[in-house]
Amino acid sequence: PDPRVSGKGIERLRAAGIEVVVGVEESACRQLNEGFIHRIIYQRPLGILKYAMTLDGKIAATSGHSKWITGENSRSWVHQLRSACDAVIVGGNTVRQDNPNLTSHNPNSPNPLRVIMSRTLDLPRDARVWQTDDVPTLVFTEVGTEGDLYQHLVNQGVEVVVLNPLTPSQVMAYLYDRQLSRVLWECGGILAANAIADGAVQKIVAFIAPKIIGGQGGPSPVGDLGLTLMTDALTLERVSWHQIGSDYIVEGYLASKRE
Repeated sequence: PDPRVSGKGIERLRAAGIEVVVGVEESACRQLNEGFIHRIIYQRPLGILKYAMTLDGKIAATSGHSKWITGENSRSWVHQLRSACDAVIVGGNTVRQDNPNLTSHNPNSPNPLRVIMSRTLDLPRDARVWQTDDVPTLVFTEVGTEGDLYQHLVNQGVEVVVLNPLTPSQVMAYLYDRQLSRVLWECGGILAANAIADGAVQKIVAFIAPKIIGGQGGPSPVGDLGLTLMTDALTLERVSWHQIGSDYIVEGYLASKRE
């Protein structure tokens, strides 16, 4: 769908005497290139929301403890997913509570750009994501946060960008301008809901573990979307699922409002 070429590549190959067959494994080809295709059509990266939850829909215990919901095989699969994405986004709460690395955990695999969204920059000075010798980190914040931590991050080699307002759609627009095609949202429920509502998420990858943790008010993967009727629930399309170890992975796509 790229207007810069629009089939001219096929013409040039055929003109050079090379046989070109089109329409073969079209579905698989579109799946493989979905990030590029989405970027060209919508001028935004493809947003993928990934989360892991228990069978009763919790992403952590009521204490906030969440290591580990899924098994080692699932976590390895997540690392592969990260390496296939151009950026991974989390919010300030994830940095404060989990202190993640947000890397592929494989020295032979590429690492995504680590993106942090924080309106207040109320973040720990010693977070792992500030270590930028091998993997870059980009922080989005709002006007008025240029204090001590701001300068500390700059000194650490962290790129800090001020957006006003700071919203998921604004972040995706910025990342589009940076030539990114696939963006992985690994955030908590509040930011996940905001990203969905703001049109920044198109694909869902959910890991479901055969565990029950219970707990009144335990955190769920998606926060308040303002939906009060089950008939208003967002339905996934092109759903697939498979088992990995004792866990299940469900993948699907949110219906695009622009289609």
